[in-house]
Amino acid sequence: MSRQTNATSKPHVVIVGAGLGGLQAARRLKRADVQVTVVDRGTSHLFQPLLYQCATGLLSEGAISSPIRHLLRRQRNASVVLGEADAVDAQARTISVCRPDESTMTIDYDYLVVAVGMRTAYHGNDSFAQFAPGMKTLDDALAIRRRIIGAFEVAETLPDAAQRRPWLTFAVAGGGPTGVEIAGQIRELATLALEDEFRTIDPTEARVLLLHGGDRVLPSFSPKLSERAQRTLDELGVETVLGVHVTDVTAEDVETTSKAEPHEVVRYPTRTTLWTAGVEAVPFAGVVARALDVEQDRGGRIPVEADLSVAGHPEVFVVGDMSSRDKLPGVAEVAMQGGRHAGAVIAHAAAGGTEREPFKYRDFGSAAYIARRHAVVETGKLNLFGYLGWVAWGVIHIAFLAGMRNRLGTVMSWSATLLTDSRRERAITFGDPETARQPYR
Repeated sequence: MSRQTNATSKPHVVIVGAGLGGLQAARRLKRADVQVTVVDRGTSHLFQPLLYQCATGLLSEGAISSPIRHLLRRQRNASVVLGEADAVDAQARTISVCRPDESTMTIDYDYLVVAVGMRTAYHGNDSFAQFAPGMKTLDDALAIRRRIIGAFEVAETLPDAAQRRPWLTFAVAGGGPTGVEIAGQIRELATLALEDEFRTIDPTEARVLLLHGGDRVLPSFSPKLSERAQRTLDELGVETVLGVHVTDVTAEDVETTSKAEPHEVVRYPTRTTLWTAGVEAVPFAGVVARALDVEQDRGGRIPVEADLSVAGHPEVFVVGDMSSRDKLPGVAEVAMQGGRHAGAVIAHAAAGGTEREPFKYRDFGSAAYIARRHAVVETGKLNLFGYLGWVAWGVIHIAFLAGMRNRLGTVMSWSATLLTDSRRERAITFGDPETARQPYR
């Protein structure tokens, strides 16, 4: 076991997680008189809102991720540690980090910012994960890409239409933004990019099922925008099944049960089921809660004070999806604003300030991509849909991407796809099912 101590007299700020919240916290401390250590289990900062485009071949993994060290290269008071935080000692003010070589290091902190995000929730049905992957990490997106592209490739080798049908059926559980976006993208992939590339199958016949428990898709949006989104999905050919729970998932089918009529059970033969129906706290949230002696909410989130610190521990901040405050939505802007606020509070304290400003979230609205030239954007009383919504959606997401290279690369990829209807980011390999998350079953 090794130990990292603060070699300077400056306050040491440890940030666990280099996602949207963690990165913003680190950047806000660039000119503060502190030393910053960012701990992350990966080497890259990931822009999660565009993961589904990586999964469907529209963008490369490099377009939505940037090396953490590169993003912080000019921040002389920041260093990066690759490892997974697995323990917190609140009294000693240390965290324990498991490094890639499986050795453990201990890091002292004066301030701790926890920004580790959430993971896919299966609501007590963890066995579904084997056959219905979620989409929270880059590995998830690449595994889903392998399943989707692999399904078309396997169908091409089957001589009988009845055998091909389950391979050309894709089920998406969850009708929120992520579910709607990936369902639409699978249909676009099939009807545009793959249309003339196969000889045995007709990719345009691919069936995409969107399974949702509510009475309308995009329930967090206004009914008007939800209706517009539904209309676009219908035109695209996505089959929306509302008012159902997914009650079983196997390698060969998915089962739904009607909420209104529990005896109505339907099984859909499909070889590809994707899960977007909820999130829950990662295990480290429980580690933090026990160390700080606080109680998590039903989703595993940690309650925070008005300044995003934890009650009784003013030196510990929890930001992003993992924090529970005023029922804020788990969206990118909440994490980014929360990270900046935590960084500002710490910078103020390091400069000798004693008062703490409460966190005030500025709601810039919500956006969801449905299909090319069709998106919905809701901000205050302003509702945009269709082409205008699509343009606004694109501007918002380009602005949020980290790094000029990623922004330019994404614009070029989108432009090339619009002009040619092709998707070049579809590389997969056939290998060990264990390491490839078993896309061929």
